[in-house]
Amino acid sequence: MARIKIDLPEKFGFNTTIPIRIQDVNYGGHVGNDAILSIMHEARMQFIQQAGYKELDHEAGTGLIMADVAVAYKGEGFHGDIFTVEVAAGEYSPFGFELFYHLTTQRNGQTITIAAAKTGMVCFDYKARKVMKLPAEMKAAMEALGNVDTQG
Repeated sequence: MARIKIDLPEKFGFNTTIPIRIQDVNYGGHVGNDAILSIMHEARMQFIQQAGYKELDHEAGTGLIMADVAVAYKGEGFHGDIFTVEVAAGEYSPFGFELFYHLTTQRNGQTITIAAAKTGMVCFDYKARKVMKLPAEMKAAMEALGNVDTQG
């Protein structure tokens, strides 16, 4: 079986902590894949807000759509863990960009990688119902958060 390989940036300019709640745990006793996506969504919202933007601007009618997602699970997360989620932007195109995520937790004095992930984000005009160009100001704001090229 071919495995997904995600090349993460060497450095991330943004991070947040997210505690794992009991509802994040599935029948296997660890954090479920649906919860990982929700945790990534929360981190993405905080990252975009830190850059001075919103994922959906109701007044302007513009926003972002997640076009695709890839997650490589590396370790288990459990109720009571506090995940550190690092986020960086990169691989810009005229209409969007990639966001990279590194999810870790501390347990028994060690850093445990939970997942590496990326999402393809596309700029969208909700009034016109079509893809729009990535605003130069938004790209500059995300670059100012310290994104870097991915490792090879």
